Amino acid sequence: VANDDDVVVGSPPFINGKVFVHGVVQEVPRDKAELDHGLGQVELSEVYGCCAKVTSNDSTPAQKNEDEECPDKTTTATSSNNSLVFSPTVIGTMPQFTQNQSLRTLQSAVEAWKGGSGTWPQMSLSQRISAIESFIANLQQKRREIIKVLMWEIGKNYKDAEAEFDRTIQFIQKTISYIRSSDEFAPRAWDESHAPTTLYASRAAIGIIMCLGPYNYPLNETYATLIPALLMGNIVILKVPTVGGLVHLLTMEAFAKSLPKGTVQLISGSGRTTMPPLMESGKIDGLAFIGGSRAADRLIKAHPEPHRLKLFLQLEAKNMGIYLPDLFEDGMDGGNSGDWNNIMGETIAGTLSYNGQRCTALKLLFVPKSHSEEFATILAKKVETLSVGLPWELHDSNDRSKAKYSQITPLPNLSRVSYMKELIADAIEKGASIINQRGGDIVGGPESTLMVPAVLHPVTPNMRIYEEEQFGPIIPIAPYNSLEDDVIPYARDGKYGQQVSIFTSAVKSNALTTAKLIDRFSTIFGKININTQCGRSPDAAPFSGRRSSALGVMSVRDALIEFSIPSVISYKDDGRIESTREKGKRGVAGLINEVEKHSTFLTPVI
Repeated sequence: VANDDDVVVGSPPFINGKVFVHGVVQEVPRDKAELDHGLGQVELSEVYGCCAKVTSNDSTPAQKNEDEECPDKTTTATSSNNSLVFSPTVIGTMPQFTQNQSLRTLQSAVEAWKGGSGTWPQMSLSQRISAIESFIANLQQKRREIIKVLMWEIGKNYKDAEAEFDRTIQFIQKTISYIRSSDEFAPRAWDESHAPTTLYASRAAIGIIMCLGPYNYPLNETYATLIPALLMGNIVILKVPTVGGLVHLLTMEAFAKSLPKGTVQLISGSGRTTMPPLMESGKIDGLAFIGGSRAADRLIKAHPEPHRLKLFLQLEAKNMGIYLPDLFEDGMDGGNSGDWNNIMGETIAGTLSYNGQRCTALKLLFVPKSHSEEFATILAKKVETLSVGLPWELHDSNDRSKAKYSQITPLPNLSRVSYMKELIADAIEKGASIINQRGGDIVGGPESTLMVPAVLHPVTPNMRIYEEEQFGPIIPIAPYNSLEDDVIPYARDGKYGQQVSIFTSAVKSNALTTAKLIDRFSTIFGKININTQCGRSPDAAPFSGRRSSALGVMSVRDALIEFSIPSVISYKDDGRIESTREKGKRGVAGLINEVEKHSTFLTPVI
C-alpha cells in the first residue's frame, strides 16, 4: 500500500476527461470519436493546475528538495527566493458539454426518475443506505488521488486536502447514522395519538435535483447537498465546477459501481451554456446551489415555474469580526498573552485559512479607532510569520509528522489574483496602507498565483473592500468610533447575513454589551461566534444564513429535510379485527398489517 509521501512527491497528476451519463463512465477520446448514449462528439479543454512547475530565473538551475516540484528554500510572508519562476502545468482535461449534450443528460435523469416510479426512488431507505455505504467504500479507494488533485488544482495544502476528503466521508457516515437513529425517517411505528385516525408520517423524494458545488470545497460542500438528496430518493444532476472539477472525474467509477443507472449524472463545461437549457425545460424539481447570488438568480428565473422549484442556496458572505473595547483595557502586550493569544490565533485562522477562500472566513475586522493602528501592526507581524509556498511544501522540519505544510498557497487562477490587486489598489488610492512587509506581492513570477497576504488599514466605507467579498488573502481592518453608529448599522443594513464573530475579554468583559449584540444580531445572522472564528462545523449544528447569504439550512439532519417532502399515510379504525376475516370482512387494521409486508415506503430502516 502506498504511503502518504506518494501523494505529495513526484510528478503532477494527469486526469483524463471522462463523462458519466446513464450510469456509464466513458473516457473522452482525443480523436473526437462519438460517445454512447446520444452524446456524440465531446470537446475537451486542458485543465491547468494553480500549482506550477518550478524553474530558475538565472543561469543556475533551481535547487530541488526531496519533493520534486518544490523549491529547497523555505519561504515566509517576509522572504522569498526571487530566482524562482512558476510555469503553468497541465494536470488534466475536462469535457465541455454543449446545450444538446446537457439536454440528453437531462433525459437520462428523467428516465431514471420516471415520475417517481424509477428504481432509485422506489427503493427502500435501507436499500439506498446500503448503496451509499457501497459508494463510500469505493470512493475511499480514490482517497490519495483525490487529495493530490485538490492540492494541484485549487492549491489546498496537504493537511487541508486530507481533511476535506476525510470530513466528507464522516459527514456521510453521520448522516446515515442519524437516519438509523431517528424516527423522523422511516418510523418504526404508526402514530395512534390522533384517534380515531392513525398516521404514518415519513419523508420522500422531491424529484430531479440539479446540484452545483463550489471550487473551494469541491468535494465536501458538494456532497453535503448531493448525498442527502440521494438518500432521500432524488435523482441528481451534478454540474462539475469549472475550477476544482477534476476531483469529480475521480468519483465516477464509485457512483457507477454503487448506484442504479441514471441515479447520478455529471455535466461539465460552461455553466452559462449547459445549465439554462435544463432549467428552461421545467423538468428540474430542485436546485442545490453553492456560489454567487447573481448566478443563482439567473438560474431560478430561467425556470418556467419557479414557484414549484425547491431551493437550497449557500451564497456570499461578508462576515465581520468585532473587537470590543474591553479587550484593550490592559493593552495588547504584543498579542501574546491572556485573551489576546487565543484571539489572535482565531483571527489569523478566521481570515487566512485556505487563503481566506471560505464563505465563512472573517472578511472585515472592526476595531476601536483608538487601538486600530496597534492592532493592525501586531496582526501584520503575525501574518509575516506564516509560511508561503506550494501545497506539499514542508516548513520547519523534513519530518512530515512534525513539519507544517505551507499556510499560504496559490490561488486557483490569475483572475483571482487580478481581483485581489484591484481591491488593494482601490483601498490604497483611497487612503489605506498595506501594513505587513511584502503584503500583496506575487511569489514566482508573472504567471504565478501565489500571493502574500495583505493587511489593510485603515479601511473606510468608500472603499470596495469594505462592501465586496474578497474571498482571498486580504485582511481589511476598519476603525470604529461607536458600536451603535458604525458597527451595528453595517450589520443591520448590509446585504449579507451569514455569521459574525464577537471578540471580548474573558476577564473584563462587559457582559451587557455582548448580550445586547447577541440580541441585535440574532435576527441578522445565522450564527454568532464568541471569541472564535466563523465556521460551518460541527456538522450537527444548523448552518444557515439570511438575506443574500443563504436560503435553506445545512446540517446532518437539516440537509435531509431540505431534499425531501413529508408523505403521510392515514386510516381510521373501523372497529373490525382479524377474527372477522372468515366473514369476508378483513378490517382496515388487518389490511394495513398486510400492506406493510409489501411496501418499501413503509419498511423501517434496519
